[in-house]
Amino acid sequence: LSTTEACGDVPRVILGSPVAGIAADELIDPTPQIDEIAERFIGDESLSNLPRKYKTAITGHPSQDVVHEINDCAFVAVEHPELGIGYDLWVAGALSTVPRLGERVGTFVAPERVAEVWHGVTRVFRDYGYRRLRNKARMKFLLADWGVERFREVLETEYLDAPLPDGPAAPRPRGLGDHVGVHKQKDGRFFVGAAPTVGRVSGEMLTALADLAEAHGSRRVRTTPYQKLLVLDVAEDEVEPLIAGLDGLGLAARPSLFRRGTIACTGIEYCKLAIVETKINAADAIAQLEERLGELEPEIGQPITLHVNGCPNSCARIQIADIGLKGQLITNSAGEQVPGFQVHLGGGLASPDREEAGLGRTVRGLKVEASGIADYAERVIRRYLDDRADGETFAKWAHDAEEEALQ
Repeated sequence: LSTTEACGDVPRVILGSPVAGIAADELIDPTPQIDEIAERFIGDESLSNLPRKYKTAITGHPSQDVVHEINDCAFVAVEHPELGIGYDLWVAGALSTVPRLGERVGTFVAPERVAEVWHGVTRVFRDYGYRRLRNKARMKFLLADWGVERFREVLETEYLDAPLPDGPAAPRPRGLGDHVGVHKQKDGRFFVGAAPTVGRVSGEMLTALADLAEAHGSRRVRTTPYQKLLVLDVAEDEVEPLIAGLDGLGLAARPSLFRRGTIACTGIEYCKLAIVETKINAADAIAQLEERLGELEPEIGQPITLHVNGCPNSCARIQIADIGLKGQLITNSAGEQVPGFQVHLGGGLASPDREEAGLGRTVRGLKVEASGIADYAERVIRRYLDDRADGETFAKWAHDAEEEALQ
């Protein structure tokens, strides 16, 4: 993290795998590539006036844990049958009010060329991105007009020293990218991923977490793009005592599906753009769903993701959640204007049970009051359990279901 170019129409912070250099099942440690980009280009005045903000993600982990499909420029580890381990290049993903998933360029990027390719993609955006209308200035609009073939041609002929070889697509992710639970490190120790409630942590909790980690032999804690916390470098005989201590802080390493799958943006408490409160409403919903549906968790299986956002800008990624809630004022049954949410259903990123990312669907007129999140989620989850075919995910069911089933 750096305060240099932390905001503005510049390359924002580079999102890296939270288990870079740590996880036993990592394909490649992307830290050298991240460091090279940051050292060479963050603060470069020639990149300080892009058409709009610009976001980067790089991972070498098979869970593909950096939400690469919604970043402007992303590199995902892949093994080329002839060239070895490198990266699959993705460009032009972003959500907000006009969501568009990123696309593969179709190239293989060797580790030593990542910084060069990143610089090239960034300059394509700088030189060709739309500047006249700010709401059309993200790279997703450029790619929508150009298509991947033209983008690759311009990148290779105008901005790179040499063309890139064709490359295979990264396989379906292995494991969930939030890293919750206990996982092996390369050095024989373990890292433990824990879920706060909707990502809310206090200074007191973080201080206590630092003390707890140190007491169990760890001096490193990392955060994830899924509002989770990881404690690294834990000896095997310290794992269970650490998990017990985390539970005492309100950080669950074995959380319910509902706590694990729910995230929320800052909301009206601290954000001037938010229309409704998010954190408290989402936390209340988790508690109610655990009480009402806890016994059904074995039947549900995987977490059903619930993303709660206080405005249309999608900081909580509502379009790529099983149940995404977009904050707005709605009219209740008494004709009153009250805080509420528009509902998006069936979105998600690529995962072990989903071959590729997809945006959620909206049902005309389907809105819920802020106080009724749990009521709605319970209703639609129970309907899913009643109606689904064998092995059918919530996302597929939600896209195929009749509108009345989603009410």
